Amino acid sequence: MDPRSGFCPATRTFRSLRPAIALPPEDAPVSFPSFALSRLPSPLPAHPALVDASTGAALSFAALLALVRSLAAALRGALGVARGDVALVLAPPSLDVPVVYLAVLSVGAVVSPVSPLSTAADVARAVGLCRPSVVFANAATVGKVPAARTKLTVVLLDSPQFESFLHGHEPVEADGPPAEVRQSDVAAISYSSGTTGRTKAVAQPHRRLIASSLQVPSARPRAPGGHVVTLLGVPMFHSYGFHMLMRGVAAAETTAVVTAPRSGAAAVLAAAARCRATQMFVAPPVVVAMARGGVGGPEGFPDLVRVDCGGAPLSTAAASSFQERFPDVELSLALGSTEGGVTSKMVGHQECHRIKSTGRLCSGVEAKVVDIISGGLLSTNEQGELCIRSPGVMLGYVGGNETRMSAFDSDGWLKTGDLCYFDEDGFLYVVDRLKDLIKYNAYQVAPAELEDVLHLIPGIFDAAVIPYPDEEAGQLPMAFVVRQNGSNNLTEDQIMEFVAKRVAPYKKIRKVVFVDSIPRLPSGKLLRRELHKQITLSQSTSRL
Repeated sequence: MDPRSGFCPATRTFRSLRPAIALPPEDAPVSFPSFALSRLPSPLPAHPALVDASTGAALSFAALLALVRSLAAALRGALGVARGDVALVLAPPSLDVPVVYLAVLSVGAVVSPVSPLSTAADVARAVGLCRPSVVFANAATVGKVPAARTKLTVVLLDSPQFESFLHGHEPVEADGPPAEVRQSDVAAISYSSGTTGRTKAVAQPHRRLIASSLQVPSARPRAPGGHVVTLLGVPMFHSYGFHMLMRGVAAAETTAVVTAPRSGAAAVLAAAARCRATQMFVAPPVVVAMARGGVGGPEGFPDLVRVDCGGAPLSTAAASSFQERFPDVELSLALGSTEGGVTSKMVGHQECHRIKSTGRLCSGVEAKVVDIISGGLLSTNEQGELCIRSPGVMLGYVGGNETRMSAFDSDGWLKTGDLCYFDEDGFLYVVDRLKDLIKYNAYQVAPAELEDVLHLIPGIFDAAVIPYPDEEAGQLPMAFVVRQNGSNNLTEDQIMEFVAKRVAPYKKIRKVVFVDSIPRLPSGKLLRRELHKQITLSQSTSRL
């Protein structure tokens, strides 16, 4: 293996340059909660395990473990939840939610978190995919649970019943011994974002939770002897938020969660300032807000050491602006997915300056870059589809028509669908999603590259690029642009000229449409299908 790039000429694969992580033997019966408990020091830490960043309410590690034990006993005894049963969690963020997650996992059942903002149709689809035996909801969300599912047990987190489950329950002999949980057992069923179609249910094993808790290092506090305070600025139901929430428990950190409804970037940053966060797990909109300067400077975050950004791509312009405003704060970018876990990540101040990359492969991750035409395996600085193997890779899809064969190749490597390359130093670069590539004449154009250039234009607030059908060329690169306030004089010609000076001729923007907003998920992930709908609608209207 090349010690600089991680490329192995014999296998034509890339290996992680990170130190190995101490995973339990694969055949050892270890659940994530038991692993996390084994990592906690004795005596238990004096600092809180969980803090509600909105109210200041806190749970100590001792209190958290007591609540989890009581709820786990109630799940087995009062509700009859057994190994392999699925618990769908449809509840707003609160300190009760991580207690539910850990209790469900500890009895060998499966957690399936769903956004509390989901529509009734979304919830019905999730229920149909994961087939839960119990649903945790509250008074505000229970109305979305399908009424036809008469066999579902529903527990409301704001009910006296749930409150009673949290206190005084102990395992009883009649319940039998706890089920043996294996690392290969399903721990969670998460849902892909559905940016290009219907959501898919992704089965994630306990070993993935264990691995992700070890792959992401803690940021060292600035003050000697201080403890890490992590601000979880992404939703608990999202795979990213779920895994980092569980990681915080295993790492014995204080995890501050944002419980304000519909928390935007301003609410997340206000919470980070209040709890004096050491590190933050956030989505791109939070980094963009910090980069633009509307939320105060470094003086408002004196303890902040690192910001971990994931969930969606961050533009190079935003990353550069962030580093200019917060030169002493590491901006760690990463590549991950619901299906593949954390693939690559920046670690340390030096790596964080490679802002166009997504860092180096995480511990335990192997990768190969496959030529999208020939299927051959590629070396450094050659673009192809990224395929990975790691303890963080999903077991497969649950329900629906998706099959394991569609996601994995014949050798068991997960096909990520990302067009990527590694440089000679082992840094991974994502060019774009393969399905999003624009076919212009005989060329392939990556929308993400053009979007990065568009974000460099003064006066552009947001932008997205998609293919526009063309009879001669096949597809043309077309930009949707949101102008900043006071920039209404910015024209289509100015934008196309700016881009044309910075890209190859075949990559030029050929059409610009000004819009009021770009459709995105709360994570910042672009909903390209909604832009395609606008094109289809405009074409249908013009034909009429």
